Amino acid sequence: MPMTPPPLDVLPDPALLIGDRRLASSSGGWHEHRYAATGAATRKFPLAGDAEIDSAVSAAREAAPDWAATPRDARRTLLLRVAALIRDNADELARMTVVENGTPMLLAAHTPNMVADTFEYNAGWVDKIGGSVEPTWPAPALDYTLEEPYGVVGVIIPWNGPLASIGMVVAPALAAGNCVVVKPPELTPWTSIRFAELALQAGIPSGVINIVPGAARAGEALTNHPGVDKLHFTGSGETARHVLSGAQRNLTPVCLELGGKSANLIFADADLPAAVAQAIGAIIQVSGQTCLSGTRVIVEDSVYDTVVDMAVDFLKHVTVGDPLDPQTHMGPVVSAAAADRILAMVDRARHECRLVIGGKRLSGHFADGYFIPPTVLADVDNDSYIAQNEVFGPVLSILPFSGTAEAVRLANSTKYGLAAYVWSKDLQRTHRVVADLMAGNIWVNGYFGIPPSIPFGGVKASGYGRIGGREGVREFTRPKNVWLAL
Repeated sequence: MPMTPPPLDVLPDPALLIGDRRLASSSGGWHEHRYAATGAATRKFPLAGDAEIDSAVSAAREAAPDWAATPRDARRTLLLRVAALIRDNADELARMTVVENGTPMLLAAHTPNMVADTFEYNAGWVDKIGGSVEPTWPAPALDYTLEEPYGVVGVIIPWNGPLASIGMVVAPALAAGNCVVVKPPELTPWTSIRFAELALQAGIPSGVINIVPGAARAGEALTNHPGVDKLHFTGSGETARHVLSGAQRNLTPVCLELGGKSANLIFADADLPAAVAQAIGAIIQVSGQTCLSGTRVIVEDSVYDTVVDMAVDFLKHVTVGDPLDPQTHMGPVVSAAAADRILAMVDRARHECRLVIGGKRLSGHFADGYFIPPTVLADVDNDSYIAQNEVFGPVLSILPFSGTAEAVRLANSTKYGLAAYVWSKDLQRTHRVVADLMAGNIWVNGYFGIPPSIPFGGVKASGYGRIGGREGVREFTRPKNVWLAL
């Protein structure tokens, strides 16, 4: 069945948003966006260059003192208005998400409300952060701390979930009293632009939020800029090194949310249907293009063959197809380059393990888009390239373990440490395993997204810093200590 043409009428006019100005042209040139389901061009839009990044930082710096001084109740109300407008425009934002990166409507329809929930949650922190009184000695004194905003935060968001990233990063940064310069990637500019329009409509002062879609040149200008007080980057470890290289020039503090190769431990006593459904979900959701996907499935040997067979059976019920069809579970990957990279990794793995299902680009009505079927690899060596490197695609690697100690050893034997998953009915063992796993976030016997109330982030090569919860707001404040003699 042919793909539904993308609804281009929902896309905002191509522009950069700096303060209250829309820039329809820029020094960074132009990029032609393509719809992942068909490969067809949608619209061209301007890319930020050095001049636009400098203008955006200047606009944020100008707005920063007044935004930080905005009364807490007023700032809270403004963030709640942003949340309400996101909900009011949820259908438009969902369709825009589908066009932007090929996310199926089945998932895209939930994203705006999730982002609105994140803004509402962080609005609740606006009037609850501020500081504390601390004990001091030996002389009598009053000592207190103030939690102050950094000022201007540069935010580099990824293409796999730009609107969700805005909720996770921009909401706490604004709640803490910062202004932001957001650089969406050139692959996915649309939802970020629309978000900024809604924020202005809600009454957020001009200059508080600036949106500058761009490629590597814009990212370099932002990370090098002396007017940026803090950076938050979400993306790959390779790009993170460039971010840190730029940040070191001005000693700019950085928060990094990077990739993962998350272990999904399935013990023999687990609820196997639920465990396999979650494992398959890791490669179905956004076609496996998420940083925390538990795509390295480590299964106790006594149920190993059963789990492999169940995974194949489960995939018979997964619909790959038109992302605008509400019945579609899985759509395309984001670009032709991504498809080629993923399949190259699968081709390399064929010589190191057993290809159970998938592994070829889809043809027919799928041929012009960037479709890769769900792919399952079994008997994977944990030291192999496919087991040690993030695929960022719909590829599941399954390998066996014998005994709890080996399960933990295999799980920890990568450079990453973003997430891990444990399936077992033995809670005593589960608590011991959780304590030994080197990961920033661990889910046990289930997964249902990332609530805005939990601190999310990684260890090892998966980054540092946290977003979400009180820790996520504190990520965008710095303490000032005051000591008064009595």
